[in-house]
Amino acid sequence: MQLRKHYRTIVLSDIHLGTSHSKVDEVNQFLKSVNCDRLILNGDIIDGWHIRKNGSRKWQPAHTLFFKILMKLMEKCNTEIIYVAGNHDDFLDALVPLQLGNITVVKDFVHESQGKRYFVTHGDVFDRVTSQMKWLANLGDTGYTFLLWFNGWYNRYRRAMGKPYYSLSQRIKQKVKTAVSYISDFEQTLAEFAQSKKCDGVICGHIHHPENTYYGKIHYLNSGDWVETMSALAEDEDGNWSILYYGEAFQNPESEDIQEVTKINAAV
Repeated sequence: MQLRKHYRTIVLSDIHLGTSHSKVDEVNQFLKSVNCDRLILNGDIIDGWHIRKNGSRKWQPAHTLFFKILMKLMEKCNTEIIYVAGNHDDFLDALVPLQLGNITVVKDFVHESQGKRYFVTHGDVFDRVTSQMKWLANLGDTGYTFLLWFNGWYNRYRRAMGKPYYSLSQRIKQKVKTAVSYISDFEQTLAEFAQSKKCDGVICGHIHHPENTYYGKIHYLNSGDWVETMSALAEDEDGNWSILYYGEAFQNPESEDIQEVTKINAAV
């Protein structure tokens, strides 16, 4: 039996549990294939907005399984879990800071590794729409939900044709100039803030756009999401960061990553 692939740190964000468009089965399979010293849940893990609006009828057994897997990681691998509250799980704001065993709930914190300091935040406080114009954010969320519904329908058609998953919604956003400009401004603002905090980099989520790049000397990292891109950030033992895409490993049987994790510990 081969060991799971080990990382120093894994960052997940924007899973949006409690909604029908959350790729919870995929994130559960991903977590069963890895272990890590520290797991950062960087906001919007639970979608409190949708639960408040629609109740818990979208909550599935697989959503509960996600938390059972987290508990197994803490128990079997002694994984430290840092839960950073985002805007969709802002019900946690009343609890922060909170520590219960191996899990800590915070609004933001500094991740230190290999002599470098990374400011970790979900990123919503740097988004003027979500922080200052919540009515507009809710309106945009309704349109985005429709786009994700259409994306789900499109991918059911692709599966029937024997084709792999494709994020049509992500592709549409990349083609819209205002969205591209918004992403660039968001990244630049966060990089400048990290520099003001005397950090070497920033780790965020929120905009569902995975990234591993530099703004000057500031290392900008975004963990993406598990609604469209199904992506995560991973830090190896030497402090090197990379973006992991679920589709590249689990939809390609020739991938080295999936070969390494075909036999995983049945305990989780």
